[in-house]
Amino acid sequence: MVSLKEIAKSCGVSTATVSKALNNKEDIAKATRERIQKKAAEMGYMLDASARALRTKRTYNIGVLYNDTKNAGLAHEYFSSILESFKKTAETSGYDITFITHTIDGKESTYLKHCEYRSFDGVAVILADFTNPEILELVHSDLPVVTIDYIYDDCPAVVSDNTRGLQELVRYAVSRGHRRFAYIHGEMTEVTKNRMMGFFSACRLEGIEIEEKYILESDYHDIEMCAERTRELLAMPDVPDCIIFPDDYSYLGALQVLAEKGLTPGRDISVMSYDGIQLAKAIGLTTYEQDTNALGRIACRRLIEAIEDPDAIVEHSVVMGKLIEGRTVTLKQV
Repeated sequence: MVSLKEIAKSCGVSTATVSKALNNKEDIAKATRERIQKKAAEMGYMLDASARALRTKRTYNIGVLYNDTKNAGLAHEYFSSILESFKKTAETSGYDITFITHTIDGKESTYLKHCEYRSFDGVAVILADFTNPEILELVHSDLPVVTIDYIYDDCPAVVSDNTRGLQELVRYAVSRGHRRFAYIHGEMTEVTKNRMMGFFSACRLEGIEIEEKYILESDYHDIEMCAERTRELLAMPDVPDCIIFPDDYSYLGALQVLAEKGLTPGRDISVMSYDGIQLAKAIGLTTYEQDTNALGRIACRRLIEAIEDPDAIVEHSVVMGKLIEGRTVTLKQV
């Protein structure tokens, strides 16, 4: 087995410097740290996880809470992209990730007990019912926690700019001559509340009055329900000329309904959506792209900061997205 002394000799540095580099300490130059890590990998060095855990009193294992009630699993492009970014950042920093479950050795348990049983150093709550008492127990425990798209006062959070995103969608459609909007929003979560705030504030600033009948609710990531809400809007005597959908995936249901009615998005009616998944770009959908890579990366960094420095200041980070101009918003003659 390759020793620290052999790596130090090969790199022309001290064993103390090698130790710091392999433990990703930042009190040595980044170039030196990366050079040592590369040489160690070339020489086949493997850090003894049990020795490191004994020395640091940490397991270097992060729990990930991903409770998907829609049963989309990792096929949900938005969340799977966040998870992938989170995982890469954790691994680069020397941490493993493990999904949190409700069981211990086949017996029913709480999230917190499972975390304690696995000796997680910290937890990332990526998808969950944030009002669930078990989630609140976890967040208010002594375990470092980071949340995505939901803010508690006592733990770091990373959120997407949902209010600004809807504002940009509305402003873009208005710039192309649209005044009669409908908005099919997702179920009433904090994300939805922020998006609705953006929608109504943008309409108000543009002098647009929205009728209540044009505001409908549909579950996120639900093709069938979104299709039904679209049928309701198209059955109205005064059909809106621009519809905003809850997310790109559920828009696929609306697309089928529009086709049944002989309507072409971007020609006969304008449509916009949210998330910016690859499929949306492929079909030319005008959408607001969330930066899932940054959401996962920053969330992981915030959690590791909380793990390695318990006295660190709790920070909430807002990640900006961007409007993707597709082919589905027609230019109206004003």
